Amino acid sequence: MLLLIKNGMVVNPGDKTQTESDVLVENGKVKQIAPGLSVKAERVIDAAGCCVMPGFIDMHVHLRDPGQEHKETVETGLRAAVHGGFTTIVAMPNTKPVVDNPDVVRYVHNKAQDIGLAHVLQAGSMTMGERGEELSDIEGMVEAGIPGLSEDGKSVMNARLCREAMALAVKYDIPIFAHCEDINLVNGGVVNEDGNAKRLGQKGISNSVEDVIAARDMILARETGAALHLCHCSTKGSVQMLKFAKQTGLRVTAEACPHHFTLTSSDIREDDANYKMNPPLRTQEDVDALREGLREDIIDVIATDHAPHTAIEKGEGIRRAPFGITGLETAASLVMTELVDQGYLTMMQMAEKMSYNPAKILGLDRGTVEEGKTADLVVFDPQQEYVVNPAEFYSKGKNTPFAGRKVKGVVIATIVDGRVVYEK
Repeated sequence: MLLLIKNGMVVNPGDKTQTESDVLVENGKVKQIAPGLSVKAERVIDAAGCCVMPGFIDMHVHLRDPGQEHKETVETGLRAAVHGGFTTIVAMPNTKPVVDNPDVVRYVHNKAQDIGLAHVLQAGSMTMGERGEELSDIEGMVEAGIPGLSEDGKSVMNARLCREAMALAVKYDIPIFAHCEDINLVNGGVVNEDGNAKRLGQKGISNSVEDVIAARDMILARETGAALHLCHCSTKGSVQMLKFAKQTGLRVTAEACPHHFTLTSSDIREDDANYKMNPPLRTQEDVDALREGLREDIIDVIATDHAPHTAIEKGEGIRRAPFGITGLETAASLVMTELVDQGYLTMMQMAEKMSYNPAKILGLDRGTVEEGKTADLVVFDPQQEYVVNPAEFYSKGKNTPFAGRKVKGVVIATIVDGRVVYEK
């Protein structure tokens, strides 16, 4: 089938060009990019006023499948993904059972392939059952196609075991996705440790909870030569350490999530668990540091940490409810509203941090809009405004702190392997 996308602004981070052009897609590939293409195509999308960008790649998603399908399934998660413009997602391994062996990896990959919406890369856990006691079947999971190792949801507190996992990651040439959290320092905390925690009557989580493990993992990565990727950075300290580490040549990359560069702990006005996430919402000083880190390319990637939960669970209040919010369907709009519209990022940087850089870190031949390349694309209207309504989410999870928020930027169409898998 021939697909023609007409009149769009093609944003290609591969060669850092923005050109008003048509894009012709055939047999899953970008066949031609040029203005004024006159081709009789079976499908035409008018992208006037829109950007045609490489499909977004989310390096941090919780699909909850297997084992918690009441929260999300591979199918509902993928429907949410393509609604948000994502053509590839990396699924975290803290499912039930934990993804610590090749059988569970293949289960998720096969299920996603059968559904046929977006690409899913299932990450493997560093330790068996994420218990931090013995290493997972890393070799078997690499053969099954994992893109990297993660203990997401917690850190491997045993530094020796973490170092051994990093050494194996070097052997198999895959990155480590590090959730930086010193569980001993958490000490039952549920929100950021500041004056707002005291007002809410909740125990706090200090910045050192993240910073201590971020520093440790960077030291271990330097010793082992591992490619380290820091997940959901939330503190000023993390940004400062990242800047120093990159200046000294460490193989380290990092991501920030929309909620962490948009909201602060002061936005939690009452006992509302839709504002409970891990790491927690921090202070304005931390938000400013994340924004500057993104602007200066210290932080390479924008990811969602999409973490759906049921309304019943989130209705239990901040102290008892699980950590996490949904993010796939609001990410692009929040990036547009909070970063691009406010001058922190250009549209090109948005494409780099949501497509090109994740593809490079994952070793994927994607993240660009170029002739001959796979047609994983998103048509994105940067000007259209809307009000976030969780009832319109495709995800099973409606848990978001952004309900009722007016944002700018709408996904018009998502194309995977040349197929239109979502159209507004």
